[in-house]
Amino acid sequence: MRKRILQTSFALAIATVALMAYARYSTRETMALAATHFLNSLTDEQKAKTVVKLTPGDQELSFWHYVPTENLMTTAKRGRLGLTISEMTAPQRHLLHSLLSSALSQRGYSKAVNIMSLDDILRIQEKDTTGRRNSDKYFLTLFGQPSETEPWGMRFEGHHLSLHFTVVKGKISGSPTFLGTNPAEVREGPRKGLRVLGIEEEMGRDLYKSLTPEQRKVALVAEKAYNDILTEASRKAALNGQPSGLPASKLNAKQKVMLQTLLEEYANNLPEDLAAVRLQQIKTAGNSLHFAWAGQAERGEPHYYRVQADTFLVEYDNVQNGANHVHSVWRDLKGDFGEDLLAAHYAANPHR
Repeated sequence: MRKRILQTSFALAIATVALMAYARYSTRETMALAATHFLNSLTDEQKAKTVVKLTPGDQELSFWHYVPTENLMTTAKRGRLGLTISEMTAPQRHLLHSLLSSALSQRGYSKAVNIMSLDDILRIQEKDTTGRRNSDKYFLTLFGQPSETEPWGMRFEGHHLSLHFTVVKGKISGSPTFLGTNPAEVREGPRKGLRVLGIEEEMGRDLYKSLTPEQRKVALVAEKAYNDILTEASRKAALNGQPSGLPASKLNAKQKVMLQTLLEEYANNLPEDLAAVRLQQIKTAGNSLHFAWAGQAERGEPHYYRVQADTFLVEYDNVQNGANHVHSVWRDLKGDFGEDLLAAHYAANPHR
């Protein structure tokens, strides 16, 4: 027995040391390493498409959208910069996924790859032969080179997926984070029942349905749900005026836990150290959080919700395609695209 206890203690000690060693590597470090490995695998031509120079006041850094690239050509009169998955070799694709998994948590990475796979379902449903629906038409763009001293960034984007990361020395911004699904629920075929963002939907609905009639009168900001998230793909996310809806101070203890759990689902799409920043934002906001709902309350009916604080905004909308088409986003009202980090850096280093 004593020998077994000693063996167990030794094993736990080894595991603890391993975990401590692992914990020394931050998301910033693992992302930089994964990005470097990916860049090293590219040809000169591929690098030229992937890497964009990062400059002060860079408008390209804050350009984003979540529609197919063909739609962008019509609305924005331009496409996306970067290297598509379809242009990568098999080994390069593996390195890309290593980079994505370094920038997201396990649950966030799972959602991202499932979202990309939905375009193949749309391709079959719509009998698309133009290439508009293509699960390989997602673009990786690197802003500058991975560096410990100079700012750099990463954008991974395509239909219903827009991920942004900006690194400035020891700090990293991971916003905006847009995740969308069409279909929101796969209703036929071998993947029938798949709901990539089903948790976000059910948690929001459960919170709204838990409200008393008096609370609902305040939380309901529109009888009809909006056709999209209100901030859409704007560079600045703040909604006009003061936060509307029901303040968290008017929730009971159980409802506050439900709101906290809902926000944690969005926060935990990022790795633990980045999620901790979001969780601190939630904690700091406390009773000043506002929960707003629009539309109907039953599953299958058009609905929308948002949670707003002084520092962040969460929006969720499911209206299009018979309420089977979700758009959701986390926005940092002051730090999207790393604007606050870059502003501080360039103010301290004007020569750069």
